[in-house]
Amino acid sequence: MSNIENDLSKYIDTLNEEKKPKEHQNEIDSQELEELMDTVRLVKSLKEPTLPPSDYPRKVASAVAGKLSNKSVVKKPKRAWFVGLSTVAAAAVLIFILNLTFAKNNIVYAMEQAFQGVKAYHGVLEIIETNGEGKETIQAKREVWANQDGQYYIEELEGSQKGLVTVNNGEQKWQLRPDSKHAYIFSAFPDPYRFTFELGNEVEDVKNAISTKLIDEDTVSGRAAIILEVSPKGGIPYKLWVDKETKLPLKKQGAMQNAMQYTVTYSDIEFIDAIPSALISYNLPTGFEEINTSTEQLLNNIEEAEEAVGFELKMPKDLAEFSMEGVTVELDKKIVKIYYIDKDKQNNVVVLQGKAAGELKPASTAVLGKVGNNIAEIQSPVAGDSGIFTGGGVYAGITNLSSIRWQEKGFEYAVVGDAAIEDMNVFIKGIANGSVQIPTIDDKSSIKPKVEVAVDLEVEENEQKSVDAGHTPWKLDPAFVAQVFVNLQISPEGIQGEYPVQYENFKIVQNTGREAILEVKGDKTPISKVYLKRLIRQDATGVWTVVGYDPIVKK
Repeated sequence: MSNIENDLSKYIDTLNEEKKPKEHQNEIDSQELEELMDTVRLVKSLKEPTLPPSDYPRKVASAVAGKLSNKSVVKKPKRAWFVGLSTVAAAAVLIFILNLTFAKNNIVYAMEQAFQGVKAYHGVLEIIETNGEGKETIQAKREVWANQDGQYYIEELEGSQKGLVTVNNGEQKWQLRPDSKHAYIFSAFPDPYRFTFELGNEVEDVKNAISTKLIDEDTVSGRAAIILEVSPKGGIPYKLWVDKETKLPLKKQGAMQNAMQYTVTYSDIEFIDAIPSALISYNLPTGFEEINTSTEQLLNNIEEAEEAVGFELKMPKDLAEFSMEGVTVELDKKIVKIYYIDKDKQNNVVVLQGKAAGELKPASTAVLGKVGNNIAEIQSPVAGDSGIFTGGGVYAGITNLSSIRWQEKGFEYAVVGDAAIEDMNVFIKGIANGSVQIPTIDDKSSIKPKVEVAVDLEVEENEQKSVDAGHTPWKLDPAFVAQVFVNLQISPEGIQGEYPVQYENFKIVQNTGREAILEVKGDKTPISKVYLKRLIRQDATGVWTVVGYDPIVKK
């Protein structure tokens, strides 16, 4: 047994006896041993997994040592160090290996379980901006009350929006703006507002991350914490501080990008049974003017909705996992919205129906599929320029929803929600005349432009990083990318003033989510079609790149 293995075994035994190891007071000569001891402490800081009876590790270690000693280990020197371990040392090393293997998965599981036990929480959030020179500025400070049902009360304590209060109690949403003395009333769902560092979202992000790694430990707001390095899907790794006791996030720090870094911290947080009812009960403050932005009227049943709009509604069938929560009508647009929620009260879906107001014009960021024989606009997530019913005002700015929209026999339909696309298909099949065809990024479409455009992947990777940092968002819009490309063919030295070929002249004729083809109209364009691909990342966060085009053939 090597010195490092022997020292590590004794170190683990000392910790298990709840004693302070001598290594904590003396300098350690071996960097390898120091890193192993750091890992042991991080593993021990987590909740221990449930083990079999107390004598089980001893028996397993004895059995392993016995079997190894009965085999020839001369030919396998790398495994020979197990032979000769004392029973206690072998058990300790065995438990260490098992815990180390289990730890990474256990972190995510522990966070999930911990958040499920949270009824509500109250805290103060600080958002710190750090520039490339290390100067820190408090960008905002806000008081947060939130619960598992999605209700929240947020008040801005410092920053440019100081005094602003935003509340959603599940039935109604409102915002109090003290600078203008206005109280704005909104629909409770869909809700585009998601406050920074909402615990449930953070736990979900860790769960869906590509990898999560323990890197250090620290203290945050007087609480002992471990530091995770989280590598998200479609993003740059960030650091997350997790409370050792509660197993919930306390602090988050993004990477330094474009000489700017943001750190969000709960300087104070407590877990409670409920948000005080007074905070989520609407009362118009004295001196404030109420502005109701919602034209929706809540109705009692489907029959009342049909009478209000003057046409028969199509109803989804066989909804085993969802139940209807209510029905409203936008009186000015004659649009019916039928609200559904799943059994777990976690996912919401809204089915919209109304008379078509002209031809369906899919959003430029949408994937094009089919419902029956009709073109369908598929967005996941819904973009700010969503065309859902009469040109984009209904759900503009919402980023956490998915939608499928199509027209059929003079009517327009949309299914919008925070449920998975697969769950939303059930609604579509129940009201559509035909099957639903949704292309995926696995579709092997073949695009063959007449002129290919050379691509520098290093440049595109840097463009992706820029978009991930919140810059050049137009690179996510294939129509905008095509517009810039075409106009630069007209003015290669640069575009001054308005673009010769306008955005409205670009029409998506194919978009699988990975590849797109756009037609270009107008008498100024030298190009009839533009071909684009998502080369760096094939999802909604990936930038679009022009890979070819078809020139206009002059007669």
